[in-house]
Amino acid sequence: MNMVKSFAKGINLVLGNLLRKKHVFIVNSLDFLTRERRIDKNYFDYIRIATLELVSSEIRKKGIQGNVAELGVYKGKFARYINEYFPDRTLYLFDTFKGFDERDIEEEKQQRYSTGNQNFSDTSIQKVMDIMPHPANCKPIKGFFPEAAEGIEDKFVFVSLDTDLYAPIYNGLEFFYPRLSKGGYIFIHDFNNDAYKGARQAVEDFALKWNINYTPIPDSCGTAVIAK
Repeated sequence: MNMVKSFAKGINLVLGNLLRKKHVFIVNSLDFLTRERRIDKNYFDYIRIATLELVSSEIRKKGIQGNVAELGVYKGKFARYINEYFPDRTLYLFDTFKGFDERDIEEEKQQRYSTGNQNFSDTSIQKVMDIMPHPANCKPIKGFFPEAAEGIEDKFVFVSLDTDLYAPIYNGLEFFYPRLSKGGYIFIHDFNNDAYKGARQAVEDFALKWNINYTPIPDSCGTAVIAK
C-alpha cells in the first residue's frame, strides 16, 4: 500500500498540472475504514458512486425505513447501483424514457438555464431493466413528472434527481422532500454543471423556501446532497 501511495505521489508530482487541467485527481480515500466496500471500478465517477455507497451504509446502520427512487433514469447506469446498494427496497424509476419533455424545455429556454436540445431518447424501460441486479424490486414509471407519481405515498430513504432541467428538479424536490424519512438523502445531479444552470437554481430556490441546507460534492457533474 505504501508503494502504491508513493507511486501516486510521483504521478502527481510529475503530471499534476496536466492532470488537473483534465480534471483528473489521484488521491487517497478512506484509508482507515476497515469494512469491505463494493465500488465498481467500471463506473467512471468514483466520488458519486462512493458517496452513494457510504449513505446506503448509514441508512442500513440506522435502520431507517423507506424505499428509494430515481427521477431521470436515462439508461439506468446510476440506478443500477441504487438497486445494488438497496437490494431489499422498492426502487421507483421515473422517466419519460423518450428524452426531455417539451413543457420543461420551453421554461428552460425562457429562463436561459440551458439550450434543452440534448437528446436522451435512446433508451427504453426494457434496456434499463436488463441491467438491474434486482429487477423484481424495480418499478419503472413512464410519464411526465409529477403527474406520473400520482397516488404514490411511500416514504423514501434515498432519491436521485438527475433530470438536468430546472422544472423537473424543483418538482422532484417538492414531491420527494416531504416524503423523505428522517436520516434520508436526496442527490441532485448537475448542481455545479454550468451547462445546466437550472439545476443549481432549482436547489437554491427550494432550499430557500424550506430553510434547509445542502452540501455540494466534487463528483464529475457537481452533485448537491440534501440530508434530512
